[in-house]
Amino acid sequence: MQNQLLVLFLLLGFTSIFAQGKDRIISNDSLKSETIDPLRPAKAAFYSAVLPGLGQIYNKKYWKLPLVYGAIGTSAYFYIDNQKNYNLYRNEYKNRLEGKKSDSEFLAGLSESQLITAQKGYQRNRDLSALFMVGFYVLNIIDANVDAALSQFNVNENLAFKPALNKNEITSENNFGFALNYTF
Repeated sequence: MQNQLLVLFLLLGFTSIFAQGKDRIISNDSLKSETIDPLRPAKAAFYSAVLPGLGQIYNKKYWKLPLVYGAIGTSAYFYIDNQKNYNLYRNEYKNRLEGKKSDSEFLAGLSESQLITAQKGYQRNRDLSALFMVGFYVLNIIDANVDAALSQFNVNENLAFKPALNKNEITSENNFGFALNYTF
């Protein structure tokens, strides 16, 4: 009986010794020091100014590239199309003033006031297309700048700003508010 107790004691002792030897304390420090590049937003804006979409590539936001080229390209297409139609109606109006006959049957059927109205319409649309093209170009630069600036912020799940609902136990009413929580 004593031998059995001795064997049992030794087994339990060795087991606890080996178990204590294998325990390690692992410290995971979630606060990592990341370098912040203060020129990153300026670089992204510069790249987008040189070539639209290059700032989005610099920020690794490749999905924005088709949006940039789609917006600027569509505006450029409408600018060129409206300019072509404006020149067509303007040249027809000039030829009428010179007394020349029109080659186009459709344009020959239009009056001078209709030609002037069409010119003004296409000129207005051309100018709006140019304005949109410049606007999308500037928006591209602003997007690259803001995206580069915001990408350097620490967005950690340990930090939370959430709405909170607290029950007041004295008056049995609900109190609304916001809670700022930081988890260690």
